[in-house]
Amino acid sequence: MCGIAGFVGGRWPGRRDAAATLGRMNDALRHRGPDQSDLWVDEESGLGLAFDRLSIIDLSPAGYQPMHSASGRYVIIFNGEIYNHQDLRDELDGAGLVPVWRGHSDTESLLGAIEAWGLRKSLERATGMFAFALWDRLEKRLSLARDRLGEKPLYYGRQRPDGPFLFGSELKALAQHPDFMREIDRRALTLLLRYNYVPAPFSIYRGVAKLPPASILTLDAGSREPSIKQYWSGAAVAQAGVEAPLALSEHEAVDELERLLEASISRQMVADVPLGAFLSGGVDSSTVVALMQRLSPRPVKSFTIGFHEKDYDEAGHAKAVARHLGTEHTEFYVTPAEARAVIPKLPQVYDEPFADSSQIPTYLISALAQRHVTVALSGDGGDELFGGYTRYRLTAGMWDKIASIPRPFRAAAARAMTAVPPSAWNRVGQAAGGMLPAILRFDRLGDKVHKGAPLLSSRSVDELYEGMISLWRDPASVVISGEEPFGETSSLPALEGLNAIERMMAMDMLGYLPDDILTKVDRAAMAVSLETRVPFLDHHLVSFAWRLPLHLKVRGNETKWILRQLLYRHVPRALIDRAKMGFGVPLNSWLRGPLREWAEELLDEGRLRREGYFRPEPIRRAWQAHLSGRTDEQYRLWGVLMFQSWLEAQAGGMSGQPASPAAALAS
Repeated sequence: MCGIAGFVGGRWPGRRDAAATLGRMNDALRHRGPDQSDLWVDEESGLGLAFDRLSIIDLSPAGYQPMHSASGRYVIIFNGEIYNHQDLRDELDGAGLVPVWRGHSDTESLLGAIEAWGLRKSLERATGMFAFALWDRLEKRLSLARDRLGEKPLYYGRQRPDGPFLFGSELKALAQHPDFMREIDRRALTLLLRYNYVPAPFSIYRGVAKLPPASILTLDAGSREPSIKQYWSGAAVAQAGVEAPLALSEHEAVDELERLLEASISRQMVADVPLGAFLSGGVDSSTVVALMQRLSPRPVKSFTIGFHEKDYDEAGHAKAVARHLGTEHTEFYVTPAEARAVIPKLPQVYDEPFADSSQIPTYLISALAQRHVTVALSGDGGDELFGGYTRYRLTAGMWDKIASIPRPFRAAAARAMTAVPPSAWNRVGQAAGGMLPAILRFDRLGDKVHKGAPLLSSRSVDELYEGMISLWRDPASVVISGEEPFGETSSLPALEGLNAIERMMAMDMLGYLPDDILTKVDRAAMAVSLETRVPFLDHHLVSFAWRLPLHLKVRGNETKWILRQLLYRHVPRALIDRAKMGFGVPLNSWLRGPLREWAEELLDEGRLRREGYFRPEPIRRAWQAHLSGRTDEQYRLWGVLMFQSWLEAQAGGMSGQPASPAAALAS
């Protein structure tokens, strides 16, 4: 893993000042690549490239970047891994298409492929996670590319017509350029309040975008606007898979899943540095670690964060799985004070407002793992590919029940339900106890009723699902001059032929997965110089998962059915079968207790009015309702608080250097 940044065009400041700017961009990304740093300038073209390296494959100087191709035509700065790069080398060697190799890095393999086959064909053949910038010295063309599922980040933009075209792994690098403008995009802020993350292609800054996954951006010399084309389509893969499902028996399907996942893990276990895995004790991470252990000649290093709050602790389950598999297991129990100490670091770790509260334990487990290894495999992606979220079943079931009822009747029912205070619904739930159907057995029934009732008037299952995953239902009314350029559903392809659950899975794979889950893991891990790898996101495995009939993924009330059958081959059911537990922290009680003063300061009505981004009234109502215990507003408030905290850090001149792992886990 590495950090990349650069610029082309705009006012050329001279070689010395250009190098100084690139040096500052490098410094801002040093946490992503502490092992080697360099820059390269093409003064004639007004181009500068900056690179920080976390050495994983080929630790010698032969792997240093910026790297020039054998002919000298191409210069690349590359962040990520090409897992099948040795296969590409062998094919190039067999065809006599490459001169003598200088080293054995995957970056050099990719450059050789690009010289032989061109950029697009090389990416179509490559298996990996990456974001890179490629300069063609002959054509004077800059190309930016990102991996298929969006594991590695890449920002870009030209903020004014005569300004430079900037790009980089993180916004903090772009912000080091003297022409960078920190104008907040209120469309992005509005989207943040809906989803608690800023979805691609937006960033929090006006004029700066995220390159979508599976895309190649091309900017020719003298062009003002780049062109963007996809070299792979997750939507097309999902649609093709549903239209042509595999005709396999259950046993054959599990066998093939095991073969493909084991092949992915085997490729991702190649490293010239120590390697381990995150282990929560859940289905996804336990499956990855079980197959790693079978492939490894020595005990795999596994890592778990534990919490003293019983409702948030999975460490005991993870320890039992680790003991059964025989891994070299490390666990660290975090006190509430240690977890809360991460919160002030979040603005510099995530670089733009980001409000998935599991960012806190993700940062802590990354810091723990980095003490022992440089690479960690994770189980992310299993839920989106194999139907792991209970909200899929709940939403589909709700739509089946309401779709045939005329919308005016549904709207009237919603008004009647929300007329009853949440506290009264809570008393109903407590009194009914086990007599309620399973779908209504919630600790805080009133909160669920008040959130779910307005969704009864949804026009489609897509609209219903967007309501289910939204935090603020009308965020444009909270953000001053706010507007929503799209919804999560309207921004995605048509997804024809998919049923309700399949549509939700596809929507999450294309949006929630790269913009929330993978963003969370990348920033947390790279803040402490740890590379993470995600075996479930091998594109061959993704294509296979979409060709599996839905009944092999969701069966009755059981999620990830086929993945469970695979795991049961390696781990006893008794260690795995339990209710799904989120990787979170007790924000609910923290906001009423130890975080109350911090939150009150950020949500102060006068402060909100002075800053001019939010209308204070709805935020203050939510805050007072939360403090009183009438409703649980932790997730809606966390999005506002993360923006406020980020805004405060910006005003204070946020440093590009993240906190050290040792500081994060100081005992």
